[in-house]
Amino acid sequence: DQDSNLRGVVYWGHAPNSQTRGLEMKKAMDKLDLLVVVDPYPSATAAMAAMPGAAGDLNPNRAVYLLPACTQFETSGSVTASNRSIQWREKVIEPLWESRSDHMLMYQFAQKLGFGAELVKNYKMQKVKGMDEPVPEDILREINKSCWAAGYTGQSPERLQAHMRNMAAFDVGTLKAKGPLKDKVTGYDIAGDYFGLPWPCYGTPELKHPGSPNLYDTSKHVMEGGGNFRANFGVERDGKNLLAEDGSHSVGADITTGYPELDHLLLKKLGWWDELTEAEKPKAEGKNWKTDSSGGMIRVFMKNHGCHPFGNAKARALVWNFPDPIPQHREPLYGNRPDLMAKYPTHNDMATFWRLPTLYKSVQQKNIADKVAEKFPYVMTSGRLVEYEGGGEETRSNPWLAELQQEMFIEINPKVAAEKGIRNGERAWVHTPTGAKLNVQALVTERVGPDTVFMPFHFSGHWQGVDMLPHYPKGAAPIVRGEAINTGTTYGYDSVTMMQETKTTVCNVEKA
Repeated sequence: DQDSNLRGVVYWGHAPNSQTRGLEMKKAMDKLDLLVVVDPYPSATAAMAAMPGAAGDLNPNRAVYLLPACTQFETSGSVTASNRSIQWREKVIEPLWESRSDHMLMYQFAQKLGFGAELVKNYKMQKVKGMDEPVPEDILREINKSCWAAGYTGQSPERLQAHMRNMAAFDVGTLKAKGPLKDKVTGYDIAGDYFGLPWPCYGTPELKHPGSPNLYDTSKHVMEGGGNFRANFGVERDGKNLLAEDGSHSVGADITTGYPELDHLLLKKLGWWDELTEAEKPKAEGKNWKTDSSGGMIRVFMKNHGCHPFGNAKARALVWNFPDPIPQHREPLYGNRPDLMAKYPTHNDMATFWRLPTLYKSVQQKNIADKVAEKFPYVMTSGRLVEYEGGGEETRSNPWLAELQQEMFIEINPKVAAEKGIRNGERAWVHTPTGAKLNVQALVTERVGPDTVFMPFHFSGHWQGVDMLPHYPKGAAPIVRGEAINTGTTYGYDSVTMMQETKTTVCNVEKA
């Protein structure tokens, strides 16, 4: 267990307005000894920190630092997309003004804290504006050496850079290279690769695994991006086989039934151990595929025998280590239907969940007893917009995007709008059980039902009706500012992942 007396926080490229329980977050910020913001823009963190809070909350000795980080155009390196593909980004311009790259700032932090040499011992260094900066290619190579279990090992900088130089050779639908085509710089043949080598991309770069466009696809050979269900939960439970049955396997596999994940014992049992090189054998001895740093086990299993190193198992329909082994509906802690909350109650409170006591039943029962649904009759949900991304500080500072979406808004049904006397485009107050109040523009639409309201989560810069402009560094405030919906969101956490409850709480709406 860890000491819970947190005294300093570093917000590194993180938007506090995309996190729930904004009122309590502000109180916590005010109590800190140290608050650091690392971002290309000041972000909502800086404005929230500068904005006066309750006198009893503020630590008079708190130190706040704003460290300007480069944008993606001012540095190079790898970035992973949500489809698991990785792209290499090239520097367009040198860092502007005082901004520095994330990896330079990280190195300088490490120097200050006394482990700078240890952090960069495997990196070459380069000079940027007279300061030392780790070479980003070496950073990716180090990641490649450590992420065997995720299959984030075959995507070398050289392979990714070849992909970027030859983007036109990849099919936009399948992501597969239309090759053969050799990169003019390196001579690397991209034929058969999937764009960005989506992880898992197994083994060393020399194995030339093409990446995995789909995690499960037994119609392809494992060396062409195919995959099985992972054998991650043992080989049996309560006497029932958890591995795949006979005949269920990837195309071309030498093992045509289920099998556990690869280790040195399995390789020896199958008689394939001597297919390792003499240099690979010492590194593979006593290891499994995730800890064999030579990559030899993966090469033998995949390239020589068409089998998957993480095994071949069945998908789990019964997840015995989850609170609900079979998914079932449970009403949220804050809802507008007490009858459904009684019929589909939440989980019991947990005394310790990832070190913390986490409340479920007691919160829901108190809300029922307090008749919260009568005071806050509408379900309040949040979501994304096309124009903005994440907390929105960078995209709302872009004049072209700001022009497209100029106001934070609430979508309300025409029936509710008529009952409340709110016309389309007028201002409305949104009240939540936390005591928060948000001043937003009404968008009257039938896209939401009469018991639901919707607000996007990309906004910040207003705080319960007050413009926070004076609290941003001069000239650095976003063009578009508005209320953050998460100023008003409530307590609640997922019972498996501890993910915050952003999608549902309750509120009331009135004309401003």
